[in-house]
Amino acid sequence: MLQQKIPATVITGFLGAGKTTMIRNLLQNAGGKRIALIINEFGDLGVDGDVLKGCGAEACTEDDIIELTNGCICCTVADDFIPTMTKLLERENRPDHIVIETSGLALPQPLIAAFNWPEIKTQVTVDGVITVVDSAAVAAGRFADDHDKVDALRAEDDNLDHESPLEELFEDQLTAADLIVLNKTDLLDAAGVQSVRDEVASRIARKPSMIEARNGEVAAAVLLGLGVGTEDDIANRKSHHELEHENGEEHDHDEFDSFVVELPAIADPATFTERLKGVIAEHDVLRVKGFADVPGKPLRLLVQAVGSRIDTYFERAWAPGETRGTRLVVIGLHDMDEQAVRAAIAAAA
Repeated sequence: MLQQKIPATVITGFLGAGKTTMIRNLLQNAGGKRIALIINEFGDLGVDGDVLKGCGAEACTEDDIIELTNGCICCTVADDFIPTMTKLLERENRPDHIVIETSGLALPQPLIAAFNWPEIKTQVTVDGVITVVDSAAVAAGRFADDHDKVDALRAEDDNLDHESPLEELFEDQLTAADLIVLNKTDLLDAAGVQSVRDEVASRIARKPSMIEARNGEVAAAVLLGLGVGTEDDIANRKSHHELEHENGEEHDHDEFDSFVVELPAIADPATFTERLKGVIAEHDVLRVKGFADVPGKPLRLLVQAVGSRIDTYFERAWAPGETRGTRLVVIGLHDMDEQAVRAAIAAAA
């Protein structure tokens, strides 16, 4: 008897858009489905994996969580993703659904194309690509400039006849989407949300469905079961990356750097958070994510920072035998002064 193909959902989105939170909510409300989760973490520390392992969802055990810490799944499909999928499919208890969280810096198109590889295509199909957008960031112009202003400047100056890597990445993720989730809409008024809708729609020729969300809360029935078969439509979703390759140019992610900062226990989390905001603003850090050891507390303090917004909460108990400590992944542009940022974060603690 032929086995039905396993559906796979690819979840992409810019740094700090809320992918991990949305997946965590999904796992906790999966309705009994056995879900395997592949996480492509950017940086040397799999923070997202640690966060998701603490979700306590029966639908996704620690054995069902696989981390790819290469930093760019689009560049290592053959070396990392295909072998990972092969091992997953060889398991005796195969999952009902596969969810893939890409790094905020990964291009989704090469990953989708990988589902057409012979050893994958016969067993798995892309149920849909979901792109999560930080609505508040877009409204503030943090990662995307005003579309009309950019077009006007281009008409006047040939030096602006291109887009920044951040804008290209944002557009590539939107272009790949079957469903766009405008997350964090609770931080905007109705006019602000409509502005974000207009901005997102203006970035792409395709018109995927678009929904609003807050705190990553989207019903599993909405996220799973799209039934698109996206791998068969990849030709209509070409990225800037692929167009550059057609011209013989190489792709790299040199515009981004990441490193891990290890610190002692944080005695005063509130003061540390305020000081960290200053470090982020001074050095134009894009993202900080990790966890902290707070003396006297049995739980780890999760730290998630996007721009000047920093969220902290106690997320799970330290496991028996687990070494307590403070470990943060810092992500920024390639010209970020790593030593200065390390010193500033250490001083903030």
